[in-house]
Amino acid sequence: MTIEANDTFPAHTLRLIVDGELQEVESAEYLAGKKLMLVGVPGAFTPTCHASHLPGYIEHLASFEAKGYSVNFISVNDPFVMMAWSEASAATGINMIADGNGDLTNALGLVMDASGFGLGKRCMRFAMAIEDGVVKSIDVEEGGALDVSSAESQLAKI
Repeated sequence: MTIEANDTFPAHTLRLIVDGELQEVESAEYLAGKKLMLVGVPGAFTPTCHASHLPGYIEHLASFEAKGYSVNFISVNDPFVMMAWSEASAATGINMIADGNGDLTNALGLVMDASGFGLGKRCMRFAMAIEDGVVKSIDVEEGGALDVSSAESQLAKI
């Protein structure tokens, strides 16, 4: 079942890259009392994710922060890939969540089968606004689109 608005975010150990350091924290602790924009992407360094999706959030990071939101990206990649992607993209201020085994992506019901492209099971492209551990909105992209989960689209909603 896919997570929906008004659902509580699932309990999970998050593996985060924050300011270049790997941290592990329970989702309930990480989300408590905070507003987050969680952006799911099929893969670090993949063409749309790297050239279009992440750059929009980097460009508009101050606008999200002005609205009280931190920006967090999640992908079915290991922490070292997520760290390298953050560094290569100069994504300072954006937290990267490594979901190497796809466990959290699966718990969210947002698994995409990209086996036809040689990528295996991946995370769907989405954007989710979370407040104090409760999903306020979720927008999942169709196919290879980058419309409803873009930084500009999400800023207009929150």
